[in-house]
Amino acid sequence: MLPEIVTAVRDRPLFIVLHGPEGAGKTSMGAHAPNPVFAQIGNETGLETLVASKQLSETAHFKDTCQTWNELLGCVAWLLKEQHEYETFVIDTLNGAERLCYDHVIKEEYAGKAGDDGFLSYQQGYTVALGPWRRLLKGLDMLRTDRKMLILCLCHSMKRTFRNPEGPDYDRYEPAFEGAKAWGQTHKDADVVLFLTFHTEVRSEGKAKSGKATPKGKASGGQSRVIYTERTATFDAKNRCGLPTEIDADGGGQKAWDNFATALTEARDQKES
Repeated sequence: MLPEIVTAVRDRPLFIVLHGPEGAGKTSMGAHAPNPVFAQIGNETGLETLVASKQLSETAHFKDTCQTWNELLGCVAWLLKEQHEYETFVIDTLNGAERLCYDHVIKEEYAGKAGDDGFLSYQQGYTVALGPWRRLLKGLDMLRTDRKMLILCLCHSMKRTFRNPEGPDYDRYEPAFEGAKAWGQTHKDADVVLFLTFHTEVRSEGKAKSGKATPKGKASGGQSRVIYTERTATFDAKNRCGLPTEIDADGGGQKAWDNFATALTEARDQKES
């Protein structure tokens, strides 16, 4: 069969990664995505805590938290095969899922050896783990295509030193992935990477004297929340949707999601006009 050339693109929901520090409101925002169902990974039971404390209304989630890699893949398989009306699949958290993947590879490929005599030997385990990790990403892609589900992966942030080829190295916030290869593949596949954090203003406390380091600044704020959508030197983010660089996330998870959805709609309308 000869290949077919088309100009139209597939209309399917987004694959979003939302990362940020603890307490920034990632789970609350995810709970207000369209008709969500959560897969909680390991000990990440923040959704249940928020519901129990009446901070969130009851939200659909798989009853058992995913303690193994195959249990997480089982959740994806259930959503693909069974009849349901869920519109958003939320993984809480994606870095927890990464750990399950590595534990699976250590058990299956390295006879349970996690150290230099196994998984970490020449760092080869991270490469081997790309196979099963891509299997997860393919499953998420099928949920978008076959079941028209939005994919929202929550992730903790961590401060990591960026090796700058053009000058001095510097620290920046990135999703708390252990393996660069797994994050690289995920970053490539994701349509949107959002950084949800607290807005902080820093003002200088004085001028640096000749030959001495610049004095530390004084921080203020830290209560209001903001979503960043484009990469800067201080944090990782991206979007393929023409979103504004900042989106107000104050007012709770419902407001944060509504503001994001509004910005997305406005970006699409502007593109079509």
